[in-house]
Amino acid sequence: MGHGGNVIKELTADHREVDALFAQIETRAAADPERRRLADQLTMELVRHAVAEEEHLYPAVRRHVDGGDDLADKEIADHSQVERLLKDLEGCEPGDAEFDTMITRLKSTVTAHVRDEEDRLFPLLAEACPPEALDELGEKIRRAKETAPTRPHPAAPDTPPMNKLLAPGTGMVDRVRDMLTGRGKQG
Repeated sequence: MGHGGNVIKELTADHREVDALFAQIETRAAADPERRRLADQLTMELVRHAVAEEEHLYPAVRRHVDGGDDLADKEIADHSQVERLLKDLEGCEPGDAEFDTMITRLKSTVTAHVRDEEDRLFPLLAEACPPEALDELGEKIRRAKETAPTRPHPAAPDTPPMNKLLAPGTGMVDRVRDMLTGRGKQG
């Protein structure tokens, strides 16, 4: 998850990756253990993406877009809902009815959030910021995703400055846990 380009291109590419992961999960048989690996990969991508947006995108929206505080607050609330769903999904296994229910709820919530960002927030940001600022934000987003947590932490701060202070350390702990457990490795 690091594609290049300005912030809008970077985050839109992330959105398409997440769409592809949902599609892969949905094409597998209910009890296929590969669904767990794909759900873990989906979780990792969504958490890194959300953390990077909360650290850099939403502060820029607050600063540059008219009504940006309300927009950013709504998007952060969406992230909180997604993170709670991801935490619940961690406790589910493929083949459990709850796994499919959680995937369906998660996909619906993420799809609505993505549509709102792509149809409303991104155009407003593109109108309010010069291309150089959008490029710089894209680079900040890519760097943030490299150190961001990979597991849901619903109680973690989601606004600056605390999120920027705590996320890299939490991310390091998550990546060590992932390495030790093999979580997120290709099947």
